[in-house]
Amino acid sequence: MSSPVTPAVAVVPEQPEPPEPPEQPGRSGRSGPPGTDAAGADADRHRLTALGGLAALSLDAMASVAYGPESIVLVLAAAGAYGLGFTLPVTAAIAVLLAVLVASYRQVIAAFPDGGGSYAVAKAHLGRRTALTAAASLVIDYVLNVAVSVTAGVAALTSAVPGLYGDRVWLCLGVLALVTAVNLRGIAESARWFMAPTAVFVLSILTIVVVGLFRDAPVSTAAAEGHASVLAGNATAVGALLLLKAFAAGCSALTGVEAVANAVPSFRTPGVKRAQHTEVALGALLGVMLIGLAVLIGRFHLQPVEGVTVLAQLADASLGHGAGFYLVQFATVVLLGLAANTSFGGLPVLLHLLARDNHLPHVFALRADRQVHRHGVLFLAAVSAVLLVGSGGDVNSLVPLFAIGVFVGFTICQVGMVRHWVLERPARWRAKAALNGFGALLTAVAALVVTGTKFTEGAWGICLALPLLVLLFEAVHRSYARIGERLELGRIPGPLTPQRSLVLVPVTAITRLTRDGLSAALSLGDEVLAVTVVHDPAEAEALRRDWELWQPGVPLVDIPDGHRRLGPPIAEFVNRLAAERAYDRLTVLIPEVEPARPWQRALQNRRGAVIDRALRRHTDAVVCRLRMRM
Repeated sequence: MSSPVTPAVAVVPEQPEPPEPPEQPGRSGRSGPPGTDAAGADADRHRLTALGGLAALSLDAMASVAYGPESIVLVLAAAGAYGLGFTLPVTAAIAVLLAVLVASYRQVIAAFPDGGGSYAVAKAHLGRRTALTAAASLVIDYVLNVAVSVTAGVAALTSAVPGLYGDRVWLCLGVLALVTAVNLRGIAESARWFMAPTAVFVLSILTIVVVGLFRDAPVSTAAAEGHASVLAGNATAVGALLLLKAFAAGCSALTGVEAVANAVPSFRTPGVKRAQHTEVALGALLGVMLIGLAVLIGRFHLQPVEGVTVLAQLADASLGHGAGFYLVQFATVVLLGLAANTSFGGLPVLLHLLARDNHLPHVFALRADRQVHRHGVLFLAAVSAVLLVGSGGDVNSLVPLFAIGVFVGFTICQVGMVRHWVLERPARWRAKAALNGFGALLTAVAALVVTGTKFTEGAWGICLALPLLVLLFEAVHRSYARIGERLELGRIPGPLTPQRSLVLVPVTAITRLTRDGLSAALSLGDEVLAVTVVHDPAEAEALRRDWELWQPGVPLVDIPDGHRRLGPPIAEFVNRLAAERAYDRLTVLIPEVEPARPWQRALQNRRGAVIDRALRRHTDAVVCRLRMRM
């Protein structure tokens, strides 16, 4: 005897959405929904202000102050104390590049208010394949940023509390879960949560710089006492290659600069102006902090030592080994752990654009309440969790892979903007094109040097992942193109033609559910058949007697099966009907109960799901699941 079946909706694939036309900013520079009605105003409330954008989207760049200068010092240490004297010139070159990037991304924000950064620029001016390469590099960078930020923050914590070292993986996952949960409540909510840690960190670094400039000598060296120096004993000469390596290593401080341009739709009206103000504020703060710390490194003749960060030594030298020193360390730990929030602000918007262009599943284009791209947030959290577990919470295994992707994106964006100026030819376009061309040269050199020096340490994985991601994007796009061709998207369909249809309703007993299912079927098709799978002849005979007494006006067909199966016999019956070609459309309507409480799902027999699965796998019938709420 057949069991109640769960209706399943058809085998028709999801219709691919055509790309939306880019929304042009008006005179106010507004991007995103206008927010003039109540719904728009409510949506705008869940977007970022300029200050909120600085808190939500700058954590990656701000946190890089903790390891950017140290990366420069560690490379120059190979040339001994003389090599450390080039810390300020190398940092100044990075600050120049930072200024170029900020100026460029400020223009990108105005030209591409729908966000997407280098992906949007490359898509408009450099072709689809280049745009997908830029998108792939950004996806890799954002995912690695989460893993590196979380592991670096936990590493700083376990350095202060060694007893937690054995639990570092669980600590990493806990921090990731916290950041994910906050971002599922909306990017504006995350900005409010992270505004205080960002402000404390920035004020701490600026205090170190300002106080240190009034010191003639370090007020304390207690942090470095007892730790071995990492200066090279057999110092090498300071050559162009060493300076290039130091420049490329220090450029890790520039990761996150592009995040604001990628997330323009997340800002309140006028979105373009707010995003531009955020970009400039981020560049100014980052530049001042980097240059200031580099000046102090030279002023205090700081030498890198094992087990103590350069930032910790600078805090010790400027503020002394007291409350100020520990406040800086605590703020650094917190900000490093929360720097992953930049990726949660930028990557979901990028995935939304890729999905809108049919390069990723359309589910990534959906927005939940509070303007959250929930599936993008959850995807980022899941991939990052895999990386954290795979690396064992070890930051050193992830850092070699970091920053390569972002430099590829930087370079593509700069080249695309050069082409943009050449095509648009606005006022002073030659100067703007020259600025972007210079930036493209610097970022390309940095990308090549970082990849070359880190290739054997894991950069080969990035070189492999980039083309694989591009191939994935193209495969998804081809799939949507095939679906669109079958659905004749973009064409005017032919005239409507009536179709003779038959609706089958699986039944096992006469109940209210059976009555509602047959009633719905009568409104859907020209003919309706009730079908029951016969396992026990006695039960089948009892059902038929009850059916004749009820007289619903719908024939009941027995489908014998000696193997006590449910789905396959119905699928075989549907295929026999299809082979007779008596009907243009066959529909199977499966009535089922929708429990009132979630725990009551465990009481269901799942027969509807069994029939649904068999019909989807083995037939072309339309499958509808009619749910009756209890």
